[in-house]
Amino acid sequence: MSATEQSIGIARTAAHAAADKIAQDIVALDVSDRLAITDVFVIASAPSERQVNAIVDGIEEELSKQGLKPVRREGRSEGRWVLLDYAEVIVHVQHEEDRVFYALDRLWKDCPSVDLQLEGALQTSPQVVAADDAAE
Repeated sequence: MSATEQSIGIARTAAHAAADKIAQDIVALDVSDRLAITDVFVIASAPSERQVNAIVDGIEEELSKQGLKPVRREGRSEGRWVLLDYAEVIVHVQHEEDRVFYALDRLWKDCPSVDLQLEGALQTSPQVVAADDAAE
């Protein structure tokens, strides 16, 4: 089983909204074969809590234009790791330090990537690469 076109569309909208707010290292992973509760994880990061929250605001604003509201939101008050649960898509926006520490990209590395159709926003920061290299 793979992610539905609807899930991929939601993930792309979220990723484009994150990119508009200068999110870093935006990736999407098709986790549908591993998890029954969702199809896609979108992961993005930012260098400050303020920017994490700005990215979250941008994502929620864009998805609300499509009539979508998160069924659950976690971590907003801390601004370090915010999770937006849209059922078939879960968006993780992390402070870059937390992204390296928790290494979701490495944890789910066996899952196929989803083409987000972004230009220039998928540049991987040295910290994410270093964490991945150190773990292998």
